[in-house]
Amino acid sequence: MEAFSDGVLAVAITIMVLALRPPDGNTFTDLWNAAGAGFLINALSFAYVGIYWNNHHHIFQLVDRVNGAVLWANLHLLFWLVLIPFSTEWMERSHLAVAPTMTYAANLLLAAIAYWILETTIRRIPGEGQILANAVGVDKKAIASIILYALAIVVAPLSTAVSIALLVATAVLWLVPDRRIERYIESNPGSADFGERA
Repeated sequence: MEAFSDGVLAVAITIMVLALRPPDGNTFTDLWNAAGAGFLINALSFAYVGIYWNNHHHIFQLVDRVNGAVLWANLHLLFWLVLIPFSTEWMERSHLAVAPTMTYAANLLLAAIAYWILETTIRRIPGEGQILANAVGVDKKAIASIILYALAIVVAPLSTAVSIALLVATAVLWLVPDRRIERYIESNPGSADFGERA
């Protein structure tokens, strides 16, 4: 399952890179005019896909087996993640117009909800679910992210710049290393064997 998820996320990241076009001219001004803002927007989306990939691997370090519910929850998450290149490009082409920015924020909100559903579904698996619950506890960062994404949607009609700032702040929140699972594995060495067959 992890190999499939890795492949899907690799394709999503590649699509974002392919959306960038080189400039017609040969100066740095031409480069910025052709891809400057688009590069920054794609960098944000790249960071988001990378954050999900990273956390996905962290969770499955503690999972020895999955069931059908987890497989579907994982596909649900991947569905919203593969839409990020689409919402990214629309927002970039529109020069941060309201509707595309709201759509982008909604895309990230739905991905965050899907990740929470995946985590909750894993917690219901006897054995491994309790291990994950012990390692993660109450996922305050996930709750904070959902609130920030919702705020980004609400404020976009008033200021797309503030909306984007909220999305950047949320990404920064997740870029700060979350060592809960690593700490759990270090204090419970036997748990490092989990995830080899997920």
